[in-house]
Amino acid sequence: MENLKTKMASHHSRLQKPVLVLNASYEPINICAARRALVLVLKGIAAAEELSSTAVHSSRRALRVPSVIRLLEYRRIPHQTRALSRKNILMRDRYTCQYCMKILPAGELTLDHVIPRSRAGESAWENLVACCHHCNNRKGSRTPEEAGMRLARQPRPFSLHTSRHLMRLLGKGDEQWRKYLFF
Repeated sequence: MENLKTKMASHHSRLQKPVLVLNASYEPINICAARRALVLVLKGIAAAEELSSTAVHSSRRALRVPSVIRLLEYRRIPHQTRALSRKNILMRDRYTCQYCMKILPAGELTLDHVIPRSRAGESAWENLVACCHHCNNRKGSRTPEEAGMRLARQPRPFSLHTSRHLMRLLGKGDEQWRKYLFF
């Protein structure tokens, strides 16, 4: 039973691996989970440009998990905006507390309203930062200045530059991404 659980966890983690998504023009446009990449390839929407060494198995066949996929039809990408979400704020801030600069797992970080909600601070890109529990408790319902704290970086909306930078950071661990990301 324990062996089956281990196998299922390994299979799940393989399907969560990041995959670089290229437009038909080979321009990097996104990152998705391997599961989504496989669906796009199987539906004929994308082609695998690079394959990883891992595979997923069904009862009849094995499929190598792609590392890089390319959309078969060019998609016009509008000015890139991302949904305001905890995950996107943490990614933008690189899982780093913006007060003490500690890099932490997502579960050990909170979101801090730079201008507290109790003072009409909005839940917006420009007012939310990744923050560890200790710094968030220390800051409380005060501004960073009032709490004697400084932000490492002013919070900004997710931009094309941020997106490309994240692709490069994630791509450092995957040699196959390098030729598409212009290191």
